[in-house]
Amino acid sequence: MKKLLILFSICTMAVSAAFSQDDTYYTGDESTVTVKAQTAPPAMPEYVQPPCPADGYMWTPGYWAWGMAGYYWIPGVWVMPPGIGMLWTPGYWGFYGGYYGWHHGYWGDHIGYYGGVNYGFGYYGAGFYGGRWEGGHFMYNTAVWHVGGGFHNTYVSREGIHENVGARYSFNGPNGVHYRPGANEVNSIREANHVERTKEQVGHEQNMSNEKGQLHNPNSRPAVHSMSKPGGQRFDERGHAAPSHGGGGGHGGGGRR
Repeated sequence: MKKLLILFSICTMAVSAAFSQDDTYYTGDESTVTVKAQTAPPAMPEYVQPPCPADGYMWTPGYWAWGMAGYYWIPGVWVMPPGIGMLWTPGYWGFYGGYYGWHHGYWGDHIGYYGGVNYGFGYYGAGFYGGRWEGGHFMYNTAVWHVGGGFHNTYVSREGIHENVGARYSFNGPNGVHYRPGANEVNSIREANHVERTKEQVGHEQNMSNEKGQLHNPNSRPAVHSMSKPGGQRFDERGHAAPSHGGGGGHGGGGRR
């Protein structure tokens, strides 16, 4: 079994240059803010994606959440979508004058706007390149996602991907990402068929909020960077199993791409 781990070099879309050249940022979505913080979220950490635990799971990238003790890292995790044809639009932080606001992610028929934040693993700031639905079945792009052995519904495509190591901004706004939604993203924002996070996703965030090792500390890294599924195997930033937990394996797209 061949295992390919690509060291979490930041991969951006070819249009990423436009992100840095745009001197404006987006504030037209303030009505959907669910959490407010007075300080900017930390930079996105680098980490390796664990292998997909089983056919049908989809990757939801990690992010910084805000709580009473400050920012804490929610590990990237494989989850089951709420229905066939559903795609995940990640949440994001945006700056609104006097505060930073968090917009929860959601499921839908199309990928919406997620602030231009590069979460890696196919979510490079705009659009999605981790796979596609075909005939009611999800096809995994192993140039981007790390799947285990025995997966036959795979393909390899590097279309739209431009590898580039750069700043790991985690929010849209001054000193962060400057990116406004395009026409397709605006249309997706207005779609009425958005599906909220699943119960497992909500529980995943709540569980990690109780772990001190996930709190942001400028002198250390989060204890857990990714997980095989909610409540499943834990992994550190190198893709190694966390202490007192079993290991994993597989092949395909490895590090943050």
